[in-house]
Formats: sequence, structure tokens, C-alpha cells
Amino acid sequence: MRFALSIPPFTDPAVVLRWARSAEANGWDGFFLWDHLRWDDRAEVHDPWVLLGAVATATERMRIGTMVTPLSRRRPAVVAKHLVTLDHLSGGRVTLGVGLGDPPGYDFADFGDEPSYAVRAAITDEALDVVAGLLTGSVSHHGEHHRAEATMRPGPVQPRIPIWIAGRAPNAKPLERARRWDGYVPIADPFLTPDALTAYVGPHPHDDWDLVVQWPHGTSAEEYAAAGATWLVRSTWPHEEGWLDEIEGLVSAPPDDTRR
Repeated sequence: MRFALSIPPFTDPAVVLRWARSAEANGWDGFFLWDHLRWDDRAEVHDPWVLLGAVATATERMRIGTMVTPLSRRRPAVVAKHLVTLDHLSGGRVTLGVGLGDPPGYDFADFGDEPSYAVRAAITDEALDVVAGLLTGSVSHHGEHHRAEATMRPGPVQPRIPIWIAGRAPNAKPLERARRWDGYVPIADPFLTPDALTAYVGPHPHDDWDLVVQWPHGTSAEEYAAAGATWLVRSTWPHEEGWLDEIEGLVSAPPDDTRR
């Protein structure tokens, strides 16, 4: 089992960078950033990709990436180039988390982007094919939403940059999408129990497939490992007062000490 933090970069960038250093020093295995343009009328939202460049050079061991990027509003070729550069900066530690994104008004429609989940899902599927192709060196894609006939160099440090798909449990479509890639991040409120996780996800499509799960306080990693989880994730809700202090507490202690 590995342990990760999913961090809203809704505060000073220097603070986020300090959190990353502290998390690595305290034994966390992954440090992932939310990817938003806007969250609400108050949040001071910073760009995760710029921050990840800094995190890559400030850390040595942790896996880093977005959790998650709404790929429907990104140019897939630019995302692929970001990923390769981050993989070189980090020495091969990058994972791409992909989802449809929320909220559809604040973070999409208000900027002229497509708010429909169904349309964004179709765009995302095509964009994933383009990104994955470019990460292997070349792509030939001619779809409704994206067209690409190109090669790209250099390639990543890793033989394959993992792509995790996020989705709302118990919806079936994001899980189906995730089975075609390298892992799944089911999102649920309340968090999925180990029994609910097993009933929802079922068997893994292959041995290297990751199941990346929200980790409720007061539960053991062993229960989730038995249910098929390979990563447990702690995060916070930035609407709530004191969320910055909550993150400070998480990064300042080993994962086992945050179980309570």
C-alpha cells in the first residue's frame, strides 16, 4: 500500500512547495494537485502544472501529478509535452490523473468551455488517445473533437507515464474508462467502505492497475488492501474553515499517524 496527498493549490505557491517537502520528509509516497481555474468566489486558485515543476525539483522520491486534470479543456499535445518535461525534471515520477471536472458552471461554462458531462466525456476519451500516443512517440487520430498526426520527442523517462481516471461512484462509465488505462480514482461522499469498494470495482483488469481510494479517518490500510486498493489518499475540503491547518497536520506527520 502507498499513501498520497491530494492538495488544492488554493494558497500561496510557496506554501504548497513547503507542503511537498514536508510530506516527502514524513514518508508520504505521492503528492498530487487539484487542477482548477476557479473553485468559488473566494478561493485563490493557482496553476498546478507550474507548481508541479517546482515540486519536481524540490522532491526526490514521491510520485507527483494532477488529481485530476479536466482534459476536455486542455490541448492534448500541450499536456503531453508538460508530462514529458515533468517526467524529466522529476526523474520519472509523474502520474497523470484525468477526470471530467467540477463545478461545470464556475470552472467551465463561465469561461466559455463545454459544461455538459456527456460532451466532455467524449472529448476526454479522444484526448486520452492523443496524449497516450504522443507519450509513446507518435499519434494518428482523426476524431470528432481532436485531430492529430504527429510525432514528439523526447519521450518520457518512464517506459509509460501512468494515467489514472477519476469518476463519481457508483457510476459505471468512468470505471469502464479507467479499465482501459492504468488506474481508477473513485470519488464518493461519504467515502467508500472496503465492502462497498469491492462491490463497485470488482476484479482489477491487470496486475499493474492501481486503485486509488479516499482514506477515511479511523480505518486501517489493511482493510482497503484486502479490497484491492493500492493507494490511499488523504485530502481536505477547501470550503471548510481550517482546511489549511488540516493540510499542515497531514504533511507534518507520517501517513500512519494520520489514521486516527
